[in-house]
Amino acid sequence: MRHRFHSICPYFAMFPESFVEKHLIWSKPGDLVLDPFSGRGTTVFQSLLSDRQALGGDTNQVAVCISRAKADPPKLDAVLDRLTELERGFRGGPKASFGPEEREFFDLCFAQDTLTQVLYLRDRLDWRSRRTDRMIAALALGCLHGESHRSPWVFSNRMPRTISTKPAYSVRWWQERRCYPPKRDVFSILRSVAGYRYESELPVRRGRVAAVDVRRIAGAFADCKRKVSLVITSPPYLDTTNYREDQWLRLWFLGGASQPERRENTDDRHRRAEDYWAFLREAWKGIGPLLKDGAHLVVRIGGKRLENETTEWDLKASLREGLGASVRLRGRSTSLIRNGQVQAFRPGAGGIRVEYDYHFQIA
Repeated sequence: MRHRFHSICPYFAMFPESFVEKHLIWSKPGDLVLDPFSGRGTTVFQSLLSDRQALGGDTNQVAVCISRAKADPPKLDAVLDRLTELERGFRGGPKASFGPEEREFFDLCFAQDTLTQVLYLRDRLDWRSRRTDRMIAALALGCLHGESHRSPWVFSNRMPRTISTKPAYSVRWWQERRCYPPKRDVFSILRSVAGYRYESELPVRRGRVAAVDVRRIAGAFADCKRKVSLVITSPPYLDTTNYREDQWLRLWFLGGASQPERRENTDDRHRRAEDYWAFLREAWKGIGPLLKDGAHLVVRIGGKRLENETTEWDLKASLREGLGASVRLRGRSTSLIRNGQVQAFRPGAGGIRVEYDYHFQIA
């Protein structure tokens, strides 16, 4: 049976736990597994469930919150006690300082009482340093937006669960269809969701996830140098998505800006192939000090401008140059990408259609 922590919160371009489980055969129980682009923490958590040690890293705060919550979860009783404490202290949330356009979005996104509770939790949850708060924040991120006409566990007006659509687009979409935010009690939903998620047994092992740029990840795990036996990861795809923009509402809940922040030429959306491969060379150089001799690397990769004929060569070259070592291709496969739920909200949205999976080993 699938562990219920896996679906705490979806993340764009995420791979399923079956992908991790398939490739854990290249390690043995007790081995150390690394995902330097941890996303929602699938590699880390499935490795823990499979009796491996696990490390992860990411620069996106949404990814860090979710991955850490799953890698080092508190007990359910502690989560429920903390929710009770928060609810007892609730006397209305802090006043939000939204501009006119932001106010229009938030008024249409959340019912007023729901927004007040969301603002209160945004202000009170110490998710960076407190395990219970981090788990509550991760659960809230999974409920913050989604298809509320289908699920009673969604706080928002109708929206994809995987990404946060832009404010102006969302407002226009809601107004054209006369969609209004549902009245939802955040505390009640979080109690129900926590009980549901914790019905699956927690792994014995605990993992570690760092908020760190992949190029500096070896410094974050200095005690693990030359100990990683297996890497299972999926770097940001070439010119496909910008995680800051696509996760902007969740980033806001974690303390970020109240509107999408658009930045060009960031590591999560390189538009030129040469810049992308240069970034991956730096990424592999960053993880190099953590790898054992003979370590395996499983990489799922994709992008609008990646071609099957050249991707393998370019990826292998980036690994060889970044790691400063010979690598041997052990396996390859190609898979088609099925349309996600974003298509229901934004029909005709472009994107990639193929992903490439490669298995390398340091020679």
